[in-house]
Amino acid sequence: MTSDFIVDVLADFWKSQSWRFPDIKTLLINQDNGGENHSRRTQFMKRIIEFAHQHKLNIRLAYYPPYHSKYNPIERTWGILEKSWNGSMLDEVETALNFAQNMTWKGQHPVVKLVTQTYEKGVKLTKKAMDEIEQQIDRLSNSTHEKFPNLGKWFIDICCGVT
Repeated sequence: MTSDFIVDVLADFWKSQSWRFPDIKTLLINQDNGGENHSRRTQFMKRIIEFAHQHKLNIRLAYYPPYHSKYNPIERTWGILEKSWNGSMLDEVETALNFAQNMTWKGQHPVVKLVTQTYEKGVKLTKKAMDEIEQQIDRLSNSTHEKFPNLGKWFIDICCGVT
């Protein structure tokens, strides 16, 4: 998994499903603070800003602090998937895809796609390029939210002027 993979999957989802959300101007994306999607990950921030501008969306990245994954809704999905395969051997791609496609959560089946593209790992921007990225984002800071110190590490706003 890479920063490019994450944004490509998001872009694919938005391209195929945005018709369901015609009035949405802002996406709130809950993040797990992993290495590929951390707010200081230069390639991720570059790509998510490009996505926001391309689709004319405001984006708020909300990061869960370390060891708080139990509050992240996606973690419940992994639990359901693990329960679904119940210790079966996932020795072939087709086996894993079938388990994922046949699981349900609240009566709904997930959209499952196999990504075969190979992504380059370790793509980074220069410090100068990242400084330009920082100018396009708003890290919630102490000066904005005195009651909640250090929010800038956990909440990032990317605004495209869409209201």
